[in-house]
Amino acid sequence: MSSLSRELVFLILQFLDEEKFKETVHKLEQESGFYFNMKHFEDLVQGGEWDEVERYLSGFTKVEDNRYSMKIFFEIRKQKYLEALDRHDRAKAVEILVKDLKVFASFNEELFKEITQLLTLDNFRQNEQLSKYGDTKSARNIMLMELKKLIEANPLFRDKLNFPPFKASRLRTLINQSLNWQHQLCKNPRPNPDIKTLFTDHSCAAPTNGARAPPPANGPLVGPIPKTAGFPPMGAHAPFQPVVSPSPNAIAGWMTNPNPSLPHPAIAQGPPGLVQPPNTAAFLKHPRTPTSAPGIDYQSADSEHLMKRMRVGQPDEVSFSGASHPPNVYSQEDLPKQVVRTLNQGSNVMSLDFHPVQQTILLVGTNVGDIGIWEVGSRERIAHKTFKVWDIGSCTLPLQAALMKDAAICVNRCLWSPDGNILGVAFSKHIVQTYTFVPNGELRQQAEIDAHIGGVNDIAFSHPNKSLSIITCGDDKLIKVRLLMMSLFLE
Repeated sequence: MSSLSRELVFLILQFLDEEKFKETVHKLEQESGFYFNMKHFEDLVQGGEWDEVERYLSGFTKVEDNRYSMKIFFEIRKQKYLEALDRHDRAKAVEILVKDLKVFASFNEELFKEITQLLTLDNFRQNEQLSKYGDTKSARNIMLMELKKLIEANPLFRDKLNFPPFKASRLRTLINQSLNWQHQLCKNPRPNPDIKTLFTDHSCAAPTNGARAPPPANGPLVGPIPKTAGFPPMGAHAPFQPVVSPSPNAIAGWMTNPNPSLPHPAIAQGPPGLVQPPNTAAFLKHPRTPTSAPGIDYQSADSEHLMKRMRVGQPDEVSFSGASHPPNVYSQEDLPKQVVRTLNQGSNVMSLDFHPVQQTILLVGTNVGDIGIWEVGSRERIAHKTFKVWDIGSCTLPLQAALMKDAAICVNRCLWSPDGNILGVAFSKHIVQTYTFVPNGELRQQAEIDAHIGGVNDIAFSHPNKSLSIITCGDDKLIKVRLLMMSLFLE
């Protein structure tokens, strides 16, 4: 199951818990196997609900998985057996011995025989090892402490004992945000939208009296105007606050149609609310659809205002040899201002660069020398490399001495080549490393360059005559241009 699907299960678990669907919560925990609820497990053990205890455990481990799991199940079944003997329910004790404890005979025959002999005693406390067995409640508590230690040590429960931290009512918040986003795409947004169902995308009905609907709030080309009302929060729960409708200015670069106030044909070509991954670079490079495009019919009053804004914001055209650049029609209000993705690299990020072709692929370098590649749309890290010198024997003596004196190293700059097939990493000690990037996320070592005496402060790529050049600068006050196997030194 993908990382996002796993996170969705946690969101559903939180929702079910907040709605007090207690049995369903624990059933989903057991069936998904993503989160072991220790508090629920403790309640089951202390209540002596042995069948439910084993049923819940079955979602995470089986008797034969490892020695920790075997010990967990043995302790539970032994306690169930002793409690039957303590109640003088010998028929139940025999049933437990045959059905539940027999499986352990193949692992420890002597122990199974000793357990069987307890049936012959009027009180199993006559057995020396069980002489300190107290009442049922205290025995369960003692066993529970042992079980918790076994579960925490069991590798099958690793990363399953803590519920991930996120804000309350997160699923409701996401749904409210989605509804507000869909409302931003309505051609005729109503000031007070009425939500009827979540089974289909929201769309405000067209006005029936022939009147023109008010323009949507803060259209990217219109400028600040009073906002239309967003959707009310779902349900009547106190923690669920209304979600503020995201500004179209902030999300313009994330939507198929960056201008929801215009009845652009692109909306008809795909489902409403289609979200693109974060692509700020693409947003800044590609202009909006020209106003002369067929199918765009502006209202007369808005048309003048829009065209004035576009003419004011349009810079003079500049022509370059061999390339033409469309005019930039953006204003400052068009730049995204809202955080829409947060990625946790695990170390301080020192440098980052978007892939020049696949512009949702982000390269990052950290203060401990690691590099990572993220698919920002899905928030998945598709590649990760920790720093190491590939061939210490080929390094210069100053670099070897620097590494011996202090092994800590930092990424000063990481960068994609113009075609995105190569990435370069400049480190705080001497070295530049380059990797070949495979679209499936694999990084293959390409070249390791002992580039400068001291830190390598920056790198750049050049592509003259279809040959890739790597340019570096460093603490030694040199700029070095490497073209294939040639080097040129510039003071």
